[in-house]
Amino acid sequence: MTENKKAYFAAILYAIIIGFSFFFTKISLMEASPLDTLAHRFTMALLIAIIIKLLRRTSVKMSAKDSVKILPLVFLYPILFFTFQVFGLIYTSSSEAGIIQATIPIFTLLSASLFLKEYAGRGQKFFLCLSVLGVIFIFVMNDLQHAAHSLKGTILILLSSIAAALYNVVARKVTKQYSLFTLTYVMTFFGFVTFNSMAVINHIINQSISSFLLPFTSSAFLISIVYLGVLSSLLTAFLSNYSLSILPASKMSVFSNLATLITIMAGVIFLHESFHYYHVIGAMIILAGVIGTNYFGIQSKHNSKTFADPLLKREVK
Repeated sequence: MTENKKAYFAAILYAIIIGFSFFFTKISLMEASPLDTLAHRFTMALLIAIIIKLLRRTSVKMSAKDSVKILPLVFLYPILFFTFQVFGLIYTSSSEAGIIQATIPIFTLLSASLFLKEYAGRGQKFFLCLSVLGVIFIFVMNDLQHAAHSLKGTILILLSSIAAALYNVVARKVTKQYSLFTLTYVMTFFGFVTFNSMAVINHIINQSISSFLLPFTSSAFLISIVYLGVLSSLLTAFLSNYSLSILPASKMSVFSNLATLITIMAGVIFLHESFHYYHVIGAMIILAGVIGTNYFGIQSKHNSKTFADPLLKREVK
């Protein structure tokens, strides 16, 4: 299997995991606060990362210079991305959140053309716009019964999308300089420290530290946290870093629209969220856009010359 095919496989798997993550996040929020949910998911993610590191018998050491380079990536993902996402899911359904987050390709394409000089061809732009139109079609047709209540959730999820788009751009450079495991481990570690610190401080202020671990008494919460920590936090970080080390940021980001389709399906099937004919039409448009964007991207590789050799990485131990 070629490097490009492996990158596409990783991107598809990434989209599937992200698609179901909204469903599991909504379940976890029924048992715990947003900060506690974030803290526990990254505790789980770091635990698995440490086990993997021990099995690999490798060490991860970062110099001050390396940390400065990686910190912008960590700040965007996981810190800003997950913070905006989990708080946004309090005020909106998982389906609506997935639809809003499919705006990531728009912000990524704009950011990539500005900072990475990754210019999309006409065909790629057309299908990217087609995919986004599918998202807009679903969003417009969706009858929001509580528009004022959902506005806050819409803004937070939109901010999460912007953070993800900027992460796609920053990661294109950083993934050329460090090993994938190093990046994934460091991102997970900073997520663990940040969210656990915020959660513990919040409990101390509210004098409720005894309830910090209480959600683990729920089997539904435990299953959700395992999924969110191991798959949605740890594995997706690795998969996205791997894909972005090979694929242009604009092509990788369009898989967020595929994640949207999966999110809608999961919300309808498992959370019994409403599903209408326009969801089917919009989903077909989204899929056509995902396939077309990547097909025409392959036909115009010369449009992205900045990173000709995606295999040049510096292993940091």
